[in-house]
Amino acid sequence: MIAIRLIAVLAPLVLLGCEPTGQGETPPAAATPPASAQSNARASQELNQLFEEYFEGKLVLNPTFATYIGDNRYNDRYVNNISPAWREAARALEQDALARINAIDPTSLEGQELLSYEIFKSDRKIALEYYDFPSHLMPINQFYSAPNSFVQLGSGTGVQPFDTVEDYENFLSRIDGFVTWTEQAQANMREGISQGLTQPRVLMERVVPQLESQLVSTVEQSAFYEPISNMPESFSAEDRARLTAAYVAAIETKLIPAYRKLRDFVRDEYIPAARETHGINALPGGPARYAYLVRETTTTNLTPEQIHAIGLAEVSRIHEEIQGVMNQVEFEGDLHDFFEFLNTDPQFYFTERQDLLDGYNALRDVIEPNAPRLFKTIPKAGYEIRLVEPFREKSASGGQYRGASPDGSRPGVFFANAYDLSARPKWAMDSLFLHEAVPGHHFQGALTLELDELPRFRQFGGYTAYGEGWGLYAESLGRELGAYTDPYQYFGKLNAELWRAIRLVVDTGIHYYGWTREQVLEYMYANSAVGEARAVSETERFMAIPSQALAYKIGELKIQELRHRAEAALGEKFDIREFHAQVLEAGELPLGVLEARIDRWIEAEAGGM
Repeated sequence: MIAIRLIAVLAPLVLLGCEPTGQGETPPAAATPPASAQSNARASQELNQLFEEYFEGKLVLNPTFATYIGDNRYNDRYVNNISPAWREAARALEQDALARINAIDPTSLEGQELLSYEIFKSDRKIALEYYDFPSHLMPINQFYSAPNSFVQLGSGTGVQPFDTVEDYENFLSRIDGFVTWTEQAQANMREGISQGLTQPRVLMERVVPQLESQLVSTVEQSAFYEPISNMPESFSAEDRARLTAAYVAAIETKLIPAYRKLRDFVRDEYIPAARETHGINALPGGPARYAYLVRETTTTNLTPEQIHAIGLAEVSRIHEEIQGVMNQVEFEGDLHDFFEFLNTDPQFYFTERQDLLDGYNALRDVIEPNAPRLFKTIPKAGYEIRLVEPFREKSASGGQYRGASPDGSRPGVFFANAYDLSARPKWAMDSLFLHEAVPGHHFQGALTLELDELPRFRQFGGYTAYGEGWGLYAESLGRELGAYTDPYQYFGKLNAELWRAIRLVVDTGIHYYGWTREQVLEYMYANSAVGEARAVSETERFMAIPSQALAYKIGELKIQELRHRAEAALGEKFDIREFHAQVLEAGELPLGVLEARIDRWIEAEAGGM
């Protein structure tokens, strides 16, 4: 993401007297602004001060988040964010912020300030609801895991900088906080067992090899040793020796023992007590928690029943479009025969990991030059294409994007998963690149960070339905950007869209209707061209992070709806580049707020017709 830009807090109004106009003359009285102007300035000042103080408080409570956005003041800290004390401090921050925003009169605000007021107030209410649910008692799963993310931090390939001696010392300090976190995680999971709040057993079975990957026989094999192997040549011999010894000791006496103890706990104590059910609805308070997560994820008031119905309808519609592709390539057989052909024919698969990486780089060369056709603003930040690291590739999704640093010194990264190449078809590559890189998450994330006027809680915040909705919408732009040049690649686009529609069905199926893991897999195999490796990893992903999968299709449908609305209202005056600017250049927004913004733009554009 791009360097931290402090939001200017409006200074209090200072009245300056004038120099005397002459001997014995009384200087004119300083003009006093009208009461309304003073009120406006005061509200604006209070609002921006609140935003900054809240965001600073959030960084103190979340130092790794600060590192992620390029604020290096807290790079030596790792907080125990699953402890009772931390949760109470985080709740207090939200409560104080909500009380303060409620005390500000919004009637004098307008434009982005009024928008920020409304978003901040709504966000604080949603955030406070989170603490009603005991998520801290289930702190680890195979998809989102502090032990995994800590490896990324400490390996030198993540967001933790390893450029100076101080950087190296900072991470050494961070290790102690992480070890404390692992101890708290075990205590919390024991409490979760006593309350009947556990992860599904099958998910935790996936966690064991992730933890074991850090139990190396020699220090040099550890991912945490990589910064030592790649130490800058500018370091003095004394510093090199001292830091090497310190890292060896930390890996041997702190990190490996912490991962081993956590592995033993998960394997020997937690898994035998973990639940056999798969949906959150099976947990105490699970239905209420899922309803909350659906609202939080989609930023709508849609119910699980409504979302399930939308998913079924979209699956049917997309199947009809796939039939059109089958007709185009003159395929003889039914839908399932077509899926089988696409899943098994060797022409659609690479045999070497490097070939997959090279294929994505070739796509980059095609798509990037065409982006100005659809976008008036291109992000300044660059990005790289990398393969997912081996230690997490088995449970990772097909592709992921990690944002650039705020100052642009660290590029964004599109991670492509090369685990089991028989599950990574060539026909899926165009749509995945469009979603994760250009013009998907990279464009959306990087452009948001370039909006200097936004308060930091918006610049570095986000809404899954907006962000993932944009990523899926970006896939629909492929033909205009030079992608989908053959019918099979276009099938890949349809299959990706189908996959997001299926997610609406299966996520609500698991967590609302009580489907089993096996029922989800059966539905996927019956309705898509998904291979076994991806079907399993995605099913278990949905189990691990309830509702997150709903965001893609719900967000994409809203953006498509808004585009069609604008095209119908503006006719020949519709400008796709301007529409995209309106969607992207206010930062991430709840879907209702985005809709209101686009409606105002349509009204303003139509007024000049």
